[in-house]
Amino acid sequence: MMTPDEILSVEKEIVATLKNIYDPEIPVNIYDLGLIYEIDFTPDGVATIRMTLTAPNCPMADMLVEDVRREVAKVKGVESAQVILTFDPVWDKSMMSEEALLELNML
Repeated sequence: MMTPDEILSVEKEIVATLKNIYDPEIPVNIYDLGLIYEIDFTPDGVATIRMTLTAPNCPMADMLVEDVRREVAKVKGVESAQVILTFDPVWDKSMMSEEALLELNML
């Protein structure tokens, strides 16, 4: 069983991993875009990522979800990763980080 510090460390690595995955149509990572709604990591090594897309009809949806699942599964301490795709709430620009807004000249 993992200690709370080890769990926190793995969660930080998951966030770092998500910051290296980019929306194919926007030059900003999916974390700063606000596409990640929830990261749930349990002491037994299961990571569940609840995320959305900028548009429900995104042609790259399957690829992006699979990228997230595959990359998070590589994080040390993660035994399995699953991604739950949701459109509730619907994504909008207010969910973007300040860095993403700056990057896209929207501030």
